[in-house]
Amino acid sequence: MTAVEQLQKIIDEHNNIVFFGGAGVSTESGIPDFRSVDGLYNQKYDYPPETILSHTFFMRKPEEFYRFYREKMLITDAEPNAAHKKLAELEAAGKLKAVVTQNIDGLHQKAGSKAVYELHGSVLRNYCMRCGKFYSAEDLMKTSGVAHCSCGGTIKPDVVLYEEGLDSGTIQSSVRAISEAQVLIVGGTSLAVYPAAGLIDYFQGDKVVLINKGATSRDAHADLVIKEPIGQVLGQIQVR
Repeated sequence: MTAVEQLQKIIDEHNNIVFFGGAGVSTESGIPDFRSVDGLYNQKYDYPPETILSHTFFMRKPEEFYRFYREKMLITDAEPNAAHKKLAELEAAGKLKAVVTQNIDGLHQKAGSKAVYELHGSVLRNYCMRCGKFYSAEDLMKTSGVAHCSCGGTIKPDVVLYEEGLDSGTIQSSVRAISEAQVLIVGGTSLAVYPAAGLIDYFQGDKVVLINKGATSRDAHADLVIKEPIGQVLGQIQVR
């Protein structure tokens, strides 16, 4: 039995599946990840991306933050790939109960997924730090320099920067979904980013499936490991 056939069998036999995903889920949609050879961390800027994407840097050098953010993070024309679409199909069929994602691109929702917990926020939401007014990604694309609200306040993307804590409500919902799941499919993540990666420790169910091109620290503990692009893998799954 091939690895994909094993995955198909697991999906067929369970009706409470949760998906936990990272940057590798969106690379097939043309969105660069952070830690691979082609990722943002290996490109050259005046400051390391980890520094630019920190709360301190945003407050001290908002112009430089926004220059990087618009160029590298604010991607609004990407389309969902086979992985996003299959997960939405599995949810619609009553198989998949939630998607817990580290991504900020909104592609799971664009594919049709409803129960999506965004651990690191979303580029599609932006708020004025002074009055709280909402701005869409399209609104932000029309600005230049530091984005300002009509009230004069600075607009901040609703993404979790380094030094910032994760949203407690999102964490609670994610922990509940993972702890109640029968099957946890982990895909497109090296499981290197904490505290997000630590959430999979709450899983108490039957099967853990890891789908990632590279090795992860949890491979030895998984019931099934598939080292292939996740869109390629999930694209072969039948929803029934």
